[in-house]
Amino acid sequence: MLNRSIILPFCALLALLLIAITAYASGLYGSFLFDDFGNLPILGATGPIDNWPTFWRYITSGTADPTGRPLTLLTFLIDARNWPAHPYPFKRTNLILHLINGVLLALLLRRLGRDTFKAVDLRRIDLAAVMGAGFWLVHPLFVSTTLYIVQREAMLPASFTLLGLLAWLQGRRAMKRGHRLGGSLWIALGLGGCTLLGVLSKANGILLPTLALVVEYVLLRVGAMRRTLTPPTRPDRVYKRVMLLLAWLPTALVTAYLLQQGWSGLTRGISSVRPWTLGQRLLTEPRVLLDYLDLLWLPRPFTPGLFNDHIQASTSLWSPTTTLPSLLAIMTMIVAAWLLRHRWPAAALATLFYFVGQSLESSTIALELYFEHRNYLPAMLMFWPLALWLCDVRLQPAVGPAVALVATETIPVEASATSVSARFVRNKAKLALAMLILSGLALMTHARASLWGNSHDQALLWARLNPDSPRAQANAAQTELNDGQPARAVSRLLAPLTKAPDQVQLALNLFGAQCQLGRIDPSTLNASRLALSTTRDPGTLLVSWFERAMEQVANPPCPQLSFATLSSLLEAALANPYLASNPGRQQDIHYLQGRLALMQGDADTALAEFNRALDLQVRTSMALKQAALLGSSGFPQQGLSHLDHLEAEPQQGYSPGFGMPRIHDWVLQHQQYWPKELARLRATLRDDATHQKHTAE
Repeated sequence: MLNRSIILPFCALLALLLIAITAYASGLYGSFLFDDFGNLPILGATGPIDNWPTFWRYITSGTADPTGRPLTLLTFLIDARNWPAHPYPFKRTNLILHLINGVLLALLLRRLGRDTFKAVDLRRIDLAAVMGAGFWLVHPLFVSTTLYIVQREAMLPASFTLLGLLAWLQGRRAMKRGHRLGGSLWIALGLGGCTLLGVLSKANGILLPTLALVVEYVLLRVGAMRRTLTPPTRPDRVYKRVMLLLAWLPTALVTAYLLQQGWSGLTRGISSVRPWTLGQRLLTEPRVLLDYLDLLWLPRPFTPGLFNDHIQASTSLWSPTTTLPSLLAIMTMIVAAWLLRHRWPAAALATLFYFVGQSLESSTIALELYFEHRNYLPAMLMFWPLALWLCDVRLQPAVGPAVALVATETIPVEASATSVSARFVRNKAKLALAMLILSGLALMTHARASLWGNSHDQALLWARLNPDSPRAQANAAQTELNDGQPARAVSRLLAPLTKAPDQVQLALNLFGAQCQLGRIDPSTLNASRLALSTTRDPGTLLVSWFERAMEQVANPPCPQLSFATLSSLLEAALANPYLASNPGRQQDIHYLQGRLALMQGDADTALAEFNRALDLQVRTSMALKQAALLGSSGFPQQGLSHLDHLEAEPQQGYSPGFGMPRIHDWVLQHQQYWPKELARLRATLRDDATHQKHTAE
């Protein structure tokens, strides 16, 4: 039977979960977006995942982080085991995971409150925990994490961080009671096991031990100051040793790694793909963090979403002018939180937890400047101080040097009818304010989730909210093209392309839009060549756009869409100095040139280009793809020649990187996957060549 003291918090949590489900429901019917297409197709890359060999090939195929994030890949099998697939099951699982995280957060806040505050009424601490978790659970900012399928990578580390902190707190409590072995096991499970699981989901799971130290020194030790004058007991010494191994050592390693990345980036530079230096990134991130905090504390139903390529990097402390004030503001918040942790421990904890949670993705690693999903884990404690205030869990000065943290009844010494009435009115006002905040957040989340359920309106709204984002304008233009409105797409793309002539997605979309209208202007052709010759990295757009364009050449919507035009565009890309230093992109260009020649019936030129592509990065998968193309186009002998070229230069083979790519390569070798595939394709090409020869005779 449930204890009466937890019935109300339990019912409140259940109600919040139902509210969150209702708010998110309409967003479950949205489509796949952007990085989903870069990550999820591996579900069917080597066939349906319905046997163990295919499973091991899939689970080791990740390339993000040295770990490859295999645990995240594993969870995608809940939703589909082949590709293409339907997005609904993926989004549904993400929502379930978000709800679970909300429950775990409530449990964590409850434990923190009960371990820290001397409570007159534990129900207030429990209600504050549920309310703090509820504010986070229905906050509209996290719609772009929950409904963006691939960002399960951000959600799972949050899950394991919450589980790890709960296990650590359980072990800490056991250690303080003298249960050394049991406490050590709980802490090892939390800070060791859950950190490992978090890292296998995404690299920022490594921050769990550091976040535990933040909770320890900002909140828990403040609540236990009155015991600091007593001699340390054996359990305390054991606890310190365990924390040294499982918390301080990982923290030191992460700190050293971030410093090394910073030194390397500042002295040797970073990838030419980035249009800014690492120093400029470090100057920019304080502005980004303040913008995140603005979205957290002044929420709105619609935000820029996934398009943040228009963020201006800071080039000095005064350019833009908000750079230095932002840097000073962030430093002030961090220092003030530490200095005021005795007076406002919950607020200090929320502040320092947030900035430590941002330290991996918002510091010296040369990631993109801005993404909303980076707030998912760091902001988990953000609204707990507000919830404590609304539930009347307050500070009370203590006698002596220590500060006692007490959840008090608010009745003063001279209790009178007036004061009781005032207390009643204040409590009702706080309750009304809490309901108003939760209702407002839920309504904004519902509005935003509904937008995520409608990819057409989403693309157009994001373009309106991000007028200076080339990606947003190109995405909206593609939506208009799909709607059969090329004139609108042309009108949308002209001005942004003038401002950003190196943005290849703008130029190629304009090329396609004008072609649908029947004629491509010479200026657009020149703009496309210029963009391809100056872009830093077109990514997968290069291959996908050209392959679609080549398929249209046989029946072109405009006379300018021809083999000659496409060839001139590829020549422009080949002359790009940024792409010249990128073997992968050079390989893409030679592959496309070979495919273009093949479509014109020039098998020898196609074979030469395919060989050049293969020489840049000798990958068996690329050789198989190109040889199969030659064979399916009626040139099996050239396909066999291409496979011979592959086998003639094994010493130049592709060397997998450290971590999961190397494990994946071992799995393929152990299964003899590529030799079997090569033998199968070679046999097919030989049969086709023999049949072709007999037919000719």
